Amino acid sequence: MEQDYKLLDEYIEIINDHKFSRRSFIKMTGGGILLYFTLTNLDLYGQADRREMPSDFNAYLKIGLDGRVTCFTGKIEMGQGVITSLAQMLADEIDVTVEQIDMVMGNTDLTPWDMGTFGSMSTPYFGAELRKAGAKARKVLLEMGSEFLKVPAENLFIEDGVIYNKTNRNIKVSYAELAKGSRIDRSVSGEAEIKKPSEFKVINKSYMRRDAMEKVTGKAKYTADIQLDDMHYAKILRPPAHNAKLLDADFSEAEKIDGVIIIKEPDLIAVLHKLPDVAEKALSLIKAKYDVPEIKYDDKTIFEHLMGNVPDGKTVAEGGDIASGEKESTSVIEETYYNDYVAHSPIEPHTATAKIENGKISVWASTQTPFRAKDEVAKALDMPPENVCILPPFLGGGFGGKSRNLQVVEAARLAKLSGKPVQVAWTRKEEFCYDSFRPAAIIKIKSGISEEGKIKLWDYHVYYAGERGSKQFYNIPNNKTTAYSPASGKTGYHAFATGPWRAPGANSNTFARESQIDIMAAKAGIDALEFRLINLTDERMIRVLKTAAEEFGWKPGKPLSGRGWGIACGIEVGTYVATIAEAEVNRSTGHVQVKRVVCAQDMGLVINPQGATLQMEGCITMGLGYALTEGIHFKGEEVLDVNYDTYSIPRFSWLPEIKTILIDNKETAPLGGGEPAIVNMGAVVANAIFDATGVRMRQLPMTPERILAELKKQ
Repeated sequence: MEQDYKLLDEYIEIINDHKFSRRSFIKMTGGGILLYFTLTNLDLYGQADRREMPSDFNAYLKIGLDGRVTCFTGKIEMGQGVITSLAQMLADEIDVTVEQIDMVMGNTDLTPWDMGTFGSMSTPYFGAELRKAGAKARKVLLEMGSEFLKVPAENLFIEDGVIYNKTNRNIKVSYAELAKGSRIDRSVSGEAEIKKPSEFKVINKSYMRRDAMEKVTGKAKYTADIQLDDMHYAKILRPPAHNAKLLDADFSEAEKIDGVIIIKEPDLIAVLHKLPDVAEKALSLIKAKYDVPEIKYDDKTIFEHLMGNVPDGKTVAEGGDIASGEKESTSVIEETYYNDYVAHSPIEPHTATAKIENGKISVWASTQTPFRAKDEVAKALDMPPENVCILPPFLGGGFGGKSRNLQVVEAARLAKLSGKPVQVAWTRKEEFCYDSFRPAAIIKIKSGISEEGKIKLWDYHVYYAGERGSKQFYNIPNNKTTAYSPASGKTGYHAFATGPWRAPGANSNTFARESQIDIMAAKAGIDALEFRLINLTDERMIRVLKTAAEEFGWKPGKPLSGRGWGIACGIEVGTYVATIAEAEVNRSTGHVQVKRVVCAQDMGLVINPQGATLQMEGCITMGLGYALTEGIHFKGEEVLDVNYDTYSIPRFSWLPEIKTILIDNKETAPLGGGEPAIVNMGAVVANAIFDATGVRMRQLPMTPERILAELKKQ
């Protein structure tokens, strides 16, 4: 959350200074009907008073000469499926088929400013505005059709991009015919009602992802696929550890290689060549000496370091009185939970290809934040922002890690310094060592229950993970939640750069909360499902929990049943999720095999059920990684994991049987679906391990070594 706010603050500064020429945009988009609409609902997570967006923030829809509808959006497609779901939302409101919609995404010369694609905000925030714009555009088109046909607008209706007379379908005009007249440039204003669920033809229907065929056939273009004439591949000299200082470098051997260009800047040393393997060889010949920082901590002692340097706390939520809650409790439980640093590890590494021509730079970039990248490049090159264009192709995953644009600035600088088109593609080692990490964190909880199993006390303290997902949703009369997070831009706390990692903070907070709930259930001798239900009054959470339990076939049992069953509940970006899993633990090796997972999700109106299901399955699969194996090893500021031989991500052999359920809740506005199902995975697996073995795991990841160590204590 703090990282998202920091990005928003920076982006709003950009847009307040940004002057986008409507005339230049019209020239670039060609003929047809161009419709402008104003975005008004872009506050983060409902924080309307956070920052007031500029009143002239326009976005664009275009009806082409062929009748096709183009949506220009600053959002990008990185696997979450918004290239399909946003098209569905617009198609239904403007009365065309999905096949008639073209999406132009993230191109900073063609699309309106956007804060970036993160936080599961594309559907609930931009999507909501897009639906309103589509409804207003439909109203404008009806007015234009009325003028053309000389029929009152109330006597017309639209079907698949054709406006018909209600009493005579032979009297009609298509969007294409309207667009073939003189250029029409209109602002969409006034009110227009979006469609009700009963009127949907496209929304809430399953559509295959529009990029599916391109991706499975290999036709889809990613940044590294961009090949330019005379392009040079760059390999950058990296220090052996973060904050290591270069003392000396000998380039003599590297300079002997034919065709090599060596860039020598105080903060950027790189080798360029037309062949990437030759550039790599030349880089290996540079003899560099560094002053490496003293080792003060490692992956085993980092928590002591963090707790010795705690930032100020902020009360996130509270109710009742903590002291009274302790007095009312017959049992008080105090626990501490930990999680390690976790890498984003996208399959596509950070990549950028830059070309300068006629005083303007174009950068094809793997980025979640193209407009932020535009500003960073302009600043680094001392160039007017209007001379910088960022063009994001498809992204091969981001998970929050491609919000930073280090490789984008590197490619841009090297293109300027060399006078050549340049591609920077991080190696897997660079990806592990120089990307930001999910922060290591500590969570301390003191909770209490009555004799009847009612939770009376909840005193929750989260250090470094952030407040997202920290607010509990159980019926607890005496509660307080405090978050201790460094201020934006504050350094000196973590060993490395940290930032958002898919549902930032919520994974750590859900792991701690739902583990603590299970411990209390065991202490009370009450079935884990029953304990949650007697402490819940939130009807949406009760519904998803009961739905998951019914599908799973949950049968009440005493704690430590030996079945290996676990439960976890969470709320992420307004979406309710309940997950139940069955796991098997090998007591000889510590290996955990998750056998099946049932996940029920209430995300309000589901735009594309198939797409939402795929996202849930992806979250569950990725979540197995941070739950069981993913944690960065390091000594001092040197990262020891440089590839997948030591950093293990989920494999096909890990996959359980997965069953997902989307709760029918069409009357609630659409909510985010790209992240919610991942937040429960650490907790649900930990609770299943406890039920199978009696071992309570308090640190993520729950590696075989850590499980064996706990088993030996029994």
